[in-house]
Amino acid sequence: MGYTQVELERKLYEMYPELEREGITLALSFDAEKNAWVVRFQKGPHSRYAFLDKKDADACIDGLKCIYLGTLVAQYVKDLQEELRRGP
Repeated sequence: MGYTQVELERKLYEMYPELEREGITLALSFDAEKNAWVVRFQKGPHSRYAFLDKKDADACIDGLKCIYLGTLVAQYVKDLQEELRRGP
């Protein structure tokens, strides 16, 4: 399955609209050793990281939600908002 980093990023924003709504940015890079995408979630100075296996990324591109990533998105949105409320 062929797709670019930008296409995957766009798809993740589409699948998880709460990211844009909450002002959380994504940065993706591929880790060939782990055969997975490293997904960085960032809001202000705070960030979180997750690995998205290539097979799960392929499923995302096909429009199938990744339950593992969806759970992390929900938790990271909550965590990043809480960190910003507490301050540096």
